Amino acid sequence: MQNLDMIDGKIIPQIGFGTYKLSGVSGMHAIVSALNQGYRLLDTAYNYENEGTVGKAIEQSHVSRDQIIVTSKLPGRYQDYNAAMIAIQESIYRLNVEYIDLYLIHWPNPRHGKFIEAWQAMIDARNAGLIKSIGVCNFLPEHIETLEQETGVLPSVNQIELHPYFNQQDMISYHNEKGIITQAWSPLGRASEVINDKDIEVIAEKYDKTIPQIILRWHIQNGVVPIPKATSIARQIQNKEVFDFTLEHDDIEKINALTQKDGRLKGQDPAVYEEF
Repeated sequence: MQNLDMIDGKIIPQIGFGTYKLSGVSGMHAIVSALNQGYRLLDTAYNYENEGTVGKAIEQSHVSRDQIIVTSKLPGRYQDYNAAMIAIQESIYRLNVEYIDLYLIHWPNPRHGKFIEAWQAMIDARNAGLIKSIGVCNFLPEHIETLEQETGVLPSVNQIELHPYFNQQDMISYHNEKGIITQAWSPLGRASEVINDKDIEVIAEKYDKTIPQIILRWHIQNGVVPIPKATSIARQIQNKEVFDFTLEHDDIEKINALTQKDGRLKGQDPAVYEEF
């Protein structure tokens, strides 16, 4: 597993493990399995309602806590300063950990105008040792510029919807200029037609890899951290076996060409979408 350096001096693995909808005993076993297969970045959120499951998996695994990077996210309804501080503490209690490695604002919710308060709470929580690194999800450049202007602190990570049908090249370039790590949620397109794409299938045959492996390698070569979810051990192993080959430039460009003007799979535009 390769790592990337974040602007705050911490490191982050170049591929993580998504836990959305992994709950209860079955979810816990899937997460333990992922840790056993070498995943060290776990992605959850307050609104996933499975932080307890993630915490139990960490407890049940044979991986030491200091080797695991746990990500959670602040929901929109708790963006005012005091509510954000309490939500952070609640996530720590649910996860049964002493600190959260990476904490993100889940959505900017710009109409409510509270994300600056939330960001300041996260800065203070980091200073208090409750959080190691702070970042955002689904923020547009104007939201990030506001954070920097108001607090002087840039996010270490921006987790955004990113897959071959919505490659977000402009956002990646912007992040690179700012030193922000790009993370991809739904990196395989939410198991939509993306993973059956005929053009990607041709590329997969060329490298003797699966379509998901080609897509994940495309993310990595674009400098993006994908966080795929997989419940089966076979798929968990397969998703990690993407560091033993390199896509040729022409193949990367063929995948880039699949992007659509607005390829968001559920129309969740951060400029207007509100999450609570």
